[in-house]
This record gives sequence, C-alpha cells and structure tokens, in this order.
Amino acid sequence: MSRFVEILNSHDEELSVQSFEHIVRAMVNKLETDSGDIEMSFPYFMRKMAPISRIQSLLDYEVTFIGEIRRGSYKFLMKVVVPVTSLCPCSKQVSAYGAHNQRSHMTISIRANTSIWIEDLIRMAEDQASSELYSVLKRSDEKYVTEKAYDNPKFVEDAVRDLATMLNRDARIDAYVVESENFESIHNHSAYALIERNKAEETS
Repeated sequence: MSRFVEILNSHDEELSVQSFEHIVRAMVNKLETDSGDIEMSFPYFMRKMAPISRIQSLLDYEVTFIGEIRRGSYKFLMKVVVPVTSLCPCSKQVSAYGAHNQRSHMTISIRANTSIWIEDLIRMAEDQASSELYSVLKRSDEKYVTEKAYDNPKFVEDAVRDLATMLNRDARIDAYVVESENFESIHNHSAYALIERNKAEETS
C-alpha cells in the first residue's frame, strides 16, 4: 500500500485527464507488471450563477477517473454524476394543476479519442434535464427553475435517449454508458434507465 502513496506523492502536479496516464504508468513500472488499473473518485466543484439574481455559488459533482494498462496499451474512462431536476410528463398531463418533480442523478461514462474535460460532460447532462440544479437561489430564481422544469417535462427514458443522441453526434467519444436515476417524490422506489454504445467497435 505504501508504494501507491509514494506514487501519488511523486505526482503532485494538477490532476487532469493527461496527467492521469502518467500516474497509471508509474504504478505498473513500480509494480514491475505489464497490466494494471487505477480508479480515483473525487468531488469536483463548479461555480454556477443563478439564472435571475446572478448570485454565484459552488455545486459539487462526483467524478471518477479509471485508467487501465494492458500489455503497455493505455485506456481511460471518465465518469461524471450530475444532479438535476426531472419533472414527470404524465403527472403534468393528468393533473388539474402542478406536477410532481424530483432530484435525479444523470451519469455519463465515456471513452474518448481526444481530451474531453469534466465541464463538457456536466453541461451535456444538464442541457437534457428538465432543469439544472443550483446551490443558492433567490425567490426569482426559484420561480424561473420551477417554471423551466414544468415547461420541459421528461421521463427518465427521455433524458437518457436525448443525452445518448448528443453523444452519438460527438466524434470525440468512442464509447459511452448513460444512466439516469429519478429519486421519485410520490413513489417508494426510483425510476431508472440506461443506454450503452461502443461506436469504436461498430466501425472496426
């Protein structure tokens, strides 16, 4: 275990998609092997501005880097969990007023053929949700966010299909897994959907 701590301490530069490969290669060299994996999860904070009041605050996202080396060949996977708001289209349609909504987690896991940074994936997920989340909101912001979600209802299946459509058009991405889990506000269970695709295998 101390060898892993030693490797991390010797790579004290800023952690990035590019620098992560150096850490994984240092590990396999240190362990005198030709294959190995490192998985690292951490909170990533992004400064966001409220839509009306323009108040700034930090929102945290869960990010995972997975680097693997197999007989000298390096592969990298990045996963981002993005909290969003989801509003139910069925509830909106059948109710005389209002509609139930809930906080959701949209998860994107990708393999890319070039550098894609965390904010890119966060924005993709937030753009396909009923509404994005903020840490600090004033009343004018709450009105905006509530009405935005009401005007953009989505089932969990809609969210993953729309996000997968974006990833299908992105030439930087070779493979992906898109997941969405709604923590239902009127049921004692979650709603869940997943789409997976490996574009690189389809063209090989």
